[in-house]
Amino acid sequence: MDRAELADFLRRGRGRLSPADVGLTAGARRRTPGLRREEVAALAGMSVDYYTRLEQARGPRPSRQMLTALARALRLGEEERDHLFHLTGEEPPRREAASGYVRPGLLLILDRLHDTPAQVVTDIGDVLAQNAPAKALVGDVEARPPRERNLARLFFLDPVARELFPEEDRPVNARAHTAALRAATAAHPEDRAAAALVAELRAQSAEFARLWEEHDVAARRGPTKRFRHPVVGLLELDCEVLLSPDHRQSLVVHSARPGTESHDRLRLLGVVGLQDMSADGA
Repeated sequence: MDRAELADFLRRGRGRLSPADVGLTAGARRRTPGLRREEVAALAGMSVDYYTRLEQARGPRPSRQMLTALARALRLGEEERDHLFHLTGEEPPRREAASGYVRPGLLLILDRLHDTPAQVVTDIGDVLAQNAPAKALVGDVEARPPRERNLARLFFLDPVARELFPEEDRPVNARAHTAALRAATAAHPEDRAAAALVAELRAQSAEFARLWEEHDVAARRGPTKRFRHPVVGLLELDCEVLLSPDHRQSLVVHSARPGTESHDRLRLLGVVGLQDMSADGA
């Protein structure tokens, strides 16, 4: 581990970002450009003391999970992320495999969506990042253990998460989740995480097993999606999807048409914020 080079790399990465680049307000006048140490620490989910010691070349070797969090906090591209791993003596994640790394371009857009629910999702349904409105709408999926952040797993195996959708919409949602997984596993047969997820769902969900045998890869939800929020009620939202160049990650954005009841309820949700919801998932 090259502590001096790591410290310099972190300082330079922090210095080139502004609060607006990561969805933060600038606040009081700043004496120096860039993010503050406490802001990077908060974005990475670590203590300020831990991050400060890394920048002062006296910190311990970060775990792989912590390196991924730092890469995300500093909005590093893939080459920069790989360099960060190399500085600590770690092998970078394989690029052909889905991981917790979020493409900086998608994060850049997500940071700027302050009043619209949006989240970054992998091709197999793992939630990588959510903004505050998305957490208010579907629950804080990021707060769950990593294994429980998959949307298909939540839909098929978590009865509480399933309650987030009207009963009459669930067959369509079930087909869409299954078809998306079928397409993803066919496109990336080497992805062990995807294969393990499919095996788990086939073993534990009779509904998924039945739909999987139908071999449908084209099922799609309509242009709108409905949510049964426990606080503000039923919302009918338009769904737009922005794909990364390799199609392994997508930014999913939900919006309501102005003048509709759902638009008013979505604005109310922005005021209510994240509650102790009775349903988590998407």
